[in-house]
Amino acid sequence: MSMLPRTDCEGFHRRDFLAVGSAGLLGLTLPSVLAAEAKAREKGDDVLPQKARSVILVWLAGGPATIDMWDNKPEAPEGIRGEFKSIDTNVPGIQFAETLPKMAQVADKVSVVRSLYHTIPSHGPAAVFMTTGNKPTAALQYPSLGSLASKLLKTPVGVPPYVTFSDLRNGTVGQAGYLGTGYNPFVIEGNGTGARAGANGFRVRGITLDGRFTLDELEKRDQLLKKFDRGFSQLDRSSDLVDGLDTFHKQALEILRSDRTKKAFDLAAERPALREAYGVSQFGQGVLAARRLVEAGVRFATVSLGGWDTHSQTFKAHKDRLMPQLDGTLSALIRDLAERGLLDTTIVMCAGEFGRTPKVNKNSGRDHWARSMACVLAGGGFKRGYAHGSTDSSGMAPATDPVTPDDVASTIFHQLGIEPTTELQTPTGRPVQLFREGKVIEKLIG
Repeated sequence: MSMLPRTDCEGFHRRDFLAVGSAGLLGLTLPSVLAAEAKAREKGDDVLPQKARSVILVWLAGGPATIDMWDNKPEAPEGIRGEFKSIDTNVPGIQFAETLPKMAQVADKVSVVRSLYHTIPSHGPAAVFMTTGNKPTAALQYPSLGSLASKLLKTPVGVPPYVTFSDLRNGTVGQAGYLGTGYNPFVIEGNGTGARAGANGFRVRGITLDGRFTLDELEKRDQLLKKFDRGFSQLDRSSDLVDGLDTFHKQALEILRSDRTKKAFDLAAERPALREAYGVSQFGQGVLAARRLVEAGVRFATVSLGGWDTHSQTFKAHKDRLMPQLDGTLSALIRDLAERGLLDTTIVMCAGEFGRTPKVNKNSGRDHWARSMACVLAGGGFKRGYAHGSTDSSGMAPATDPVTPDDVASTIFHQLGIEPTTELQTPTGRPVQLFREGKVIEKLIG
């Protein structure tokens, strides 16, 4: 079962949220991809003390009605207040909607940003803003946060730096933009719900040996290619195919040899009770695998849960389908990271592209609304048991401490030890600051 509905109300493919072309394992395709990656890499000059090492983005595709989740308005007039009551969390003074009972019990480990806003109520461009930290422009395609992490953070040998668990096709959201295709995400395929990793388990697209070819045979082919490569010594060594072919082929083999990635996909190594806590679904098991990959050294992992474009019957969708999945899986992730001592070094972000209208429409739904929304941040040095900012009594707009997507992105990278004003270069040599307008949100930092 797919995690994502095919399209939202604008025809924007949620499967397009992140994409990377398949890399052929055999022959020269994978080394050429790795060549592009290595050729694109540059080291950032402005480095801060690093508090976090990895990020897990739980993406709520379609625009979640955060007014019925993290910023409930039970005292608002009829037609604005939703059907859900507020419940106390384990932090005095902070309440969530009653559909989040498990998250209420880990509220002491998270920050809820209730004053997030922007001005783009359209799925595609809003998703670009939220996932790049830069307002979209026709002049330049900005890289996703995952692509920036892939470029600027060191990753252990044999581990993909940036992964997504969605079954995706071509698109620009979540892509590497001006950094080039070498920084696109590695797509994780499979559903993870089998008893073992090899049965309906996860795998990295294009970097998996099928049953017809062994690693030993690939090693032999690698040696043969090295012999051919020596015959290219008089050719132009700057070509993507030839330049550093041995190095890139070695990287390809290291990924295949690596036990780190293989072990991360073996969800059967986890206690059955923990797997059940995450949720025995593609989404839940994807989040669990993301945690295991972070342990292995992956720097940025995205797992998507679609279906939040609730123009009609929003309360039924929240109660019956959306919130039980999110509440169980997100709370399990935060509790699990904390128990393993990983929450200090792992940032969890839960967000969508925008919020929903405070006013309930005639179809018992809420429409697009970017002028007020909320997101959840946990770990990586962020404050715990904290609600940042507020919205007005009807949830129409921020009332205190307003922040924007580029501010959130800047703060995340500050915690990763990367100065938000760091400049990178486009292929034409144009210097570009990581986040054009974002400011670090000091109040969020613990």
